[in-house]
Amino acid sequence: MPPAPVKLRKAYVNIDHPAVILRFEDGHEIHIAQGKVKTFDAYTGEVIRIVAEYDPTSRDRDLLESVRAEDLPDAEPHESR
Repeated sequence: MPPAPVKLRKAYVNIDHPAVILRFEDGHEIHIAQGKVKTFDAYTGEVIRIVAEYDPTSRDRDLLESVRAEDLPDAEPHESR
C-alpha cells in the first residue's frame, strides 16, 4: 500500500491575467482575480491545472500550465489559516 500523501500549504499569485482558475484533481476550483494571492491546501503528487479566464461570460478558457502541488511556492506563515 502506498504511503498517505502529505498535506501542503501552498500559495498562488495572479499577476498577468484578469482571472485565473486553479482546478484540482478532486474537482474543486479556486478563482483568483488579477493582483490577488490565494493560499490553499494541496497534497504531494497532486496535479493542479492553472487556467486563464479572460471573459467570465464565455466558456472559453486557456490552459496556462499543469503543475504538481510541491512545485508551487509555500504559503508564508502569516498567510496560513
